[in-house]
Amino acid sequence: MELIEKYFPELTPVQRERFAALYDLYAAWNAKINVVSRKDFDQLYLRHVLHSLAIAKVCRFDDGARVLDVGCGGGFPSVPLAILFPGAHFTAADSIRKKITVVEGVSQSLGLTNLTPRCVRVETLPERCDYVVSRAVTAMPEFVEWIWSKIDRGQRGTLPNGILYLKGGDLAEELARTGKRWDLYDIRTFFDEEFFETKKVVYTPKK
Repeated sequence: MELIEKYFPELTPVQRERFAALYDLYAAWNAKINVVSRKDFDQLYLRHVLHSLAIAKVCRFDDGARVLDVGCGGGFPSVPLAILFPGAHFTAADSIRKKITVVEGVSQSLGLTNLTPRCVRVETLPERCDYVVSRAVTAMPEFVEWIWSKIDRGQRGTLPNGILYLKGGDLAEELARTGKRWDLYDIRTFFDEEFFETKKVVYTPKK
């Protein structure tokens, strides 16, 4: 929790309380349904919560913005972002029922009324959105094909509407195959920890 306060000192009391509750909530759920790797669970705030919040260092979402988390797993990045941006609305989508069960349980315990978990293949989602967020779900050309038509043009945050994707390693070839222009943000410029050395937020606007 100290990590979150280090980089987000402006948190409200409610936000602090919700972030502080995440460890015990995920520990309880993980004992029943393994959605966070047990070998790095002790690093939950570093490897999952703070990593998710790197998106907020690149783009802050306006009140009313519609954000779709594709392949949300246990709720990353959507749960931490929903805590940080209570005025935006988040849809957390994953095709695996047990993962959505965890997101439902965590969001209900936290009282996150701005997060809607959906057990669905994202290609079949009828809803439209302003931003898509995700964390290393699949190769980018396939990912873009799934969701590009669901994003509305406009600007509901500090960047124009588009995709904000958490990814690591050498991305040049993979991003080139999407046929779109991407901006790469090194997470190590926001957070000091060694874990983020090769990790990035990649962004492309819907033009």
